[in-house]
Amino acid sequence: MKLEQLELTREWDKTFPKSDRINHSKVTFVNRYGITLAADLYLPKMAGGRLPAIAVSGPFGAVKEQCSGLYAQTMAERGFAALAFDPSFTGESGGNVRYMASPDINTEDFMAAVDFLSLHEQVDHERIGIIGICGWGGMALNAAALDTRVKATVASTMYDMTRVNAKGYFDSADSEEARYSMKAAMCAQRLEDLRNGEYKLGGGVVDPLPEDAPFFVKDYYDYYKTPRGYHPRSLNSNGGWNVIGCESFVNQPILQYSNEIRSAVLLIHGEKAHSCYFSRDAYADMIKGSRYTDNKELMIIPGAVHTDLYDGGGKNAIPFDKLESFFSAYLK
Repeated sequence: MKLEQLELTREWDKTFPKSDRINHSKVTFVNRYGITLAADLYLPKMAGGRLPAIAVSGPFGAVKEQCSGLYAQTMAERGFAALAFDPSFTGESGGNVRYMASPDINTEDFMAAVDFLSLHEQVDHERIGIIGICGWGGMALNAAALDTRVKATVASTMYDMTRVNAKGYFDSADSEEARYSMKAAMCAQRLEDLRNGEYKLGGGVVDPLPEDAPFFVKDYYDYYKTPRGYHPRSLNSNGGWNVIGCESFVNQPILQYSNEIRSAVLLIHGEKAHSCYFSRDAYADMIKGSRYTDNKELMIIPGAVHTDLYDGGGKNAIPFDKLESFFSAYLK
């Protein structure tokens, strides 16, 4: 497979400090669409033999220097090979045009990460799991339903991006009329973009923050627009996705076969998160009529809001002990 030549940053430019307990390297790999993905590989120091491995991505509109890298580095500290990658068309990864998303391509990005880990000399290819954060939690579940090599999946503070695009937040725009108006607007935007010769950005997290902004908007601002989580390559920290970047999500539900996932799944969500309904509903759908419920779990973190599971929120909200025990049990 031919790799694109990517410009990769070599200095440490993460939103979290580097651990002295891991070895870090920049790597690339290609997905089945020929898009070269950029990633950070974290390996525990002094590790012997082939390791269990985890591929990590998310949140939707973030980069590997933010949450996914923190998750990956922490899991490497606990004995796993961990790969945090930028999805197609974002961050340091390849693909043109920029700032587009696709339920299919982004699911494939996870599967390509599993390909990379499966062939790595320090990884046991029979012991691979994945972690998806926020919108990539839904992608992780979709990948788990498709990729039989995935032995364990964690979806943290999950969004179902197809549901929120088709129905709006809290399903408030779940009508044929609302969807028709939205689709008509995006079709008009396609022509405007072609006339202008460039794709219009939809805007990232709102800035300046209105005083009357809903709490979840303030929650995102507090992470993406402040030193806590800002990164210059992050879509959410800057200009956001293209206006038509998520067009195909409107009529392509990604969790159609989640109740056929045979491997282990752990969904983690904050009790106070505006998005908690995504995980509660996804868990209910996943076990409904399923023969594989004994290895499925929904874990609700008391008092935590959505972005607390990005970086701990200053309250150690990410249950890394639980993640370690979960992956240790199912990647054995």
